[in-house]
Amino acid sequence: MRFDVVTLFPEFFLAPLGSGLMGKALAKNIAEVNFVNPRDFTTDKHHRVDDEPYGGGVGMLMKPEPIFAAVESLPIFPRREVILLTPQGEPMQQAMFRGLAAECDQLVLICGHYEGVDDRVLDLVTREVSLGDFVLTGGEIPALALINGVLRLLRGTVGKEDSLKFESFEDGLLDYPQYTRPADFRGLKVPDVLLSGNHAEIARWRREQQIAKTRSRRPDLYERWLHEGGK
Repeated sequence: MRFDVVTLFPEFFLAPLGSGLMGKALAKNIAEVNFVNPRDFTTDKHHRVDDEPYGGGVGMLMKPEPIFAAVESLPIFPRREVILLTPQGEPMQQAMFRGLAAECDQLVLICGHYEGVDDRVLDLVTREVSLGDFVLTGGEIPALALINGVLRLLRGTVGKEDSLKFESFEDGLLDYPQYTRPADFRGLKVPDVLLSGNHAEIARWRREQQIAKTRSRRPDLYERWLHEGGK
């Protein structure tokens, strides 16, 4: 998998991508992350990447020319998505990450700034993606979240790949509660069923807890799970 990040601030990514599982995965060449800065493709002496919007308005927009030139400088893999990180996009979900990990060899991530990008940039884009219904100072944080979400699903990143099958959102529900030693911490005890050794009872308890937690904390997910025939 190749990630190409179109960003004015490539230094933002250096520490996170060198840390933890992401750092190990990149060191093992499970994926590679490359950066391209639109400012390097400007042609004026001030290297401007933004300008005032036509028709007036508050703030500045990123100009189309540097973004087009930056994206067009990249190699084109057969299975590629060009993604604009924008609050107006499709919200990130686990299913999206699974699809991108399975179906793509290259993800080009365009990080907007200021008041956004010139709308003609959408001619480059195959998908618009959002981190959520809020506004950040730029697209770097959403881009990093997307890289993390996809990279951890690639074979070899997570040591015990079976653990990916039993986590929140993989089957439409939140994860069940989990505990480790000690069995009694300040009077807070691990549920007896988890100490019983009865694997069938443990599995039943965990499923019940998943359903109850999802119904309580994310009724929207619970209703969707029921609609899709959840059991």
